[in-house]
Amino acid sequence: MSQSSAEFLRASLPPEELRPEFIFTLPELDYPARMNSVSWFVDRWVEAGEGGRPAVETEAGRITYAALKTCVDRLAHALQNDFGVGRGDRILIFAANNDRAAAAILAVMKCGAVAVPVMSLLRAGELAHPLNRADIRLALCDERLRPELEKAKALAPALARIVTLGSSELESAMAKAPAHLPAADTAAEDICLIAFTSGTTGAPKGTMHNHRDLRAVCDSYGRHVLKARGDDRFIGSPPLAFTFGLGGHLLFPFAVGAVTILIEKLPPPDMLAAIKKHKATVCFTAPTAYRAMLGLMRPGDTASLRKCVSAGEALPLATFEAWKKATGLELMDGIGSTEMLHIFIGSPEGDIRPGATGRVVPGYEAKIIDAEGNDCADGTPGRLAVRGPTGCRYLNDERQRVYVKRGWNITGDTYIRDADGYFWYQARSDDMIVSAGYNISGPDVETALMSHAAVRECGVVAAPDAERGAIVKAYVVLNDGCAADAAQVKALQDHVKAAIAPYKYPRAVEFVKTLPRTPTGKLQRGELRARAARPVPLTLRRSVNPPGWPQPKGYANAIVAQGRQIFTGGQIGWNEKGEFPSGFVDQAAQTFRNIAAVLKAAGAGPQHLVRLTWYVRGMELYRANLPAIGKAYRESLGPHYPAMALVEVVSLVEREALIEIEATAVMGE
Repeated sequence: MSQSSAEFLRASLPPEELRPEFIFTLPELDYPARMNSVSWFVDRWVEAGEGGRPAVETEAGRITYAALKTCVDRLAHALQNDFGVGRGDRILIFAANNDRAAAAILAVMKCGAVAVPVMSLLRAGELAHPLNRADIRLALCDERLRPELEKAKALAPALARIVTLGSSELESAMAKAPAHLPAADTAAEDICLIAFTSGTTGAPKGTMHNHRDLRAVCDSYGRHVLKARGDDRFIGSPPLAFTFGLGGHLLFPFAVGAVTILIEKLPPPDMLAAIKKHKATVCFTAPTAYRAMLGLMRPGDTASLRKCVSAGEALPLATFEAWKKATGLELMDGIGSTEMLHIFIGSPEGDIRPGATGRVVPGYEAKIIDAEGNDCADGTPGRLAVRGPTGCRYLNDERQRVYVKRGWNITGDTYIRDADGYFWYQARSDDMIVSAGYNISGPDVETALMSHAAVRECGVVAAPDAERGAIVKAYVVLNDGCAADAAQVKALQDHVKAAIAPYKYPRAVEFVKTLPRTPTGKLQRGELRARAARPVPLTLRRSVNPPGWPQPKGYANAIVAQGRQIFTGGQIGWNEKGEFPSGFVDQAAQTFRNIAAVLKAAGAGPQHLVRLTWYVRGMELYRANLPAIGKAYRESLGPHYPAMALVEVVSLVEREALIEIEATAVMGE
């Protein structure tokens, strides 16, 4: 390792007092002091005479473990001898999920350097962050992505060279390289991977992982929960640059000598086709993708599957139940993090409790703590704290002080642990909504909404409210053919009230076409919170009349406004036929009925009234009929008494009218 690289990595690690405590409670986690993880993932299969086994499958064909080893060795040799890569150098890998990207990650690690894979969806401005943060001098990239990386060079002065994967320059260097290269003599604790978080809670953080970490997730989650076999065939949609994808695509299959199926783009329709075509047995993807596949599935599409792992975001119970009904398979939920490398809570088949994330993975410890760091009793919500053979080492980042406390990794999630040791997800700690003194879990409301047939996906956050401090606001994407109207809002609100505690229902619902997500598919609740906090300018939308009503002269029956969802109505006592009753009380009663009808047409109700302004022709008429007027009011508008003003006028625009009332209602309480 060059002195500069060694110094950079050493200086970038958090100080000893801010690092987590690492524990190795399983005998299989007792690794030698010096090891190179690539030897274990790839070389040992060839050395054991299993080189003919398929390792990678793409749309173009299969690559055996022997062929993969040769490719990795030649690429590692070229990096060292032709491109000057030294021990500890950070190498950016900018590519999609394909065999070249997989070989590049392994080759960089094998020669003792540090792989920094990034997602292929990133643009120049986003690429500059990892380039500068990790002080990267050399980048390997897909030919199709090179223009974006060239733009990033202007923002990342240290980037001196870009090498295109598959280019004649690289292929020529590999062709003259020997077919065998011994793995670099690295320590188990040498950093070999810097994975950047997806940026759901701010600027992406670089997380530093060593050779031991890569083995450890396979000997904990892989061995004791996933329990994959050598004849398994892995498939999934997460990017290789996302540690959920790195585990599902490379670490877990290569740990048992299985096959990884690498396809660059796998939206739900294509994933179903690929599962069937390639006879995949293990699937890794997010809850959103499983839910989307349910609506596209045809008989036989998932017949080859035997395990389905779900992570990346909370798994709604409705999705778990629907997937099991459709396929007979239980989704294996789990929570992991880029900081911890992979899943640390999740149960194997036969030990799954629907709705719970699962139990702690063997090799790890987890507990629930309060804001002061004290242990919480079972059944009490609090912050999730975890420790094990992997842990958080941020790349030169002050946020290490927040993530690690007293040796424990504080994930930023709120959980409840039950008496049987199952962990029940409540929310990200910053997703808890405090409304009128109640603590409300946003994901709890999302789960309730997702069980409604009209909802495709949703996000629930806090929206500022003067009276309650905050209210629950839901951003909802509806299924095709479902009306995005006031009746739908009420239906969803009533559905939530029936499913969970009524005080948790979303007091504001906004229908949207899409939800903001990170490139890895995670819902960006931070963006939704920012959107909910922004004041919305008052925008007049339309005039609303109940169906079949005649148009009065000079009156707007209701103006629907977006912002505070304001509805106003100026009403007189004409009936549905455009006729005026003769008496003052009858006209008043008809006016009340008209107000109720207008509010209903606008999506509001009498309970939303905030102001009534009465214009009457003759104060004596009003006073003389007060009891009868009050009775008629209650019959039409109920016991809702907003601010009222009474104005005596000489005449009204409609000559026969004896009374007019302007009504203002405000929704979104």
